[in-house]
Amino acid sequence: MIAIIDYGAGNIRSVEKALMHIGCEVEVTQDPSILMKADGAVLLGGRSLEAPIKAFVASGKPFLGICLGLQILFESSEESPGVSGLSLLKGKVLRIPAAPGLKIPHIGWNSIEIKKDGGLFRSITGEPYVYFVHSYYLKAEEDVVTATAQYGVEIHAAVQKNNLMACQFHPEKSGALGLKLLENFAAMTRGKGGV
Repeated sequence: MIAIIDYGAGNIRSVEKALMHIGCEVEVTQDPSILMKADGAVLLGGRSLEAPIKAFVASGKPFLGICLGLQILFESSEESPGVSGLSLLKGKVLRIPAAPGLKIPHIGWNSIEIKKDGGLFRSITGEPYVYFVHSYYLKAEEDVVTATAQYGVEIHAAVQKNNLMACQFHPEKSGALGLKLLENFAAMTRGKGGV
């Protein structure tokens, strides 16, 4: 079972439907005991379960942050000055700088460059297109970066450290490629494909 951490936002349902489409048992929950029983967990945003999230990641089971769920895994964000992130990974979230012809928020399809094989990107090659919706971007320590994108600046579009994975883009809105990323994550929750 994959737990989606419920933080009260509408985009949870699209991730739930995508995971169910690829054959996963899914539970949307705010209950720490259900979270800890899950084989994998997905976070799209919110901080209401900070201690259980940290405990889940420490358990070694696969954990996936998506969009805001990526951003709050890091130390700080310009979106919320003075508020610490979960600090599970080292890096900062910065506002995409304004530039002529650059629309902010960044909404739409953008290619990514895969930097590390395996994990979410197992059996994926080239520079695939994925769907973004964001005004802030990640600048992480290079050793965890698994994919980048260009949008006025270099965006660290996906990261992985052991069982902790995250992407700035939305796999649930990224067509067949996004479903393949979610299938790779689901395989890790079943002990297939490793982390």
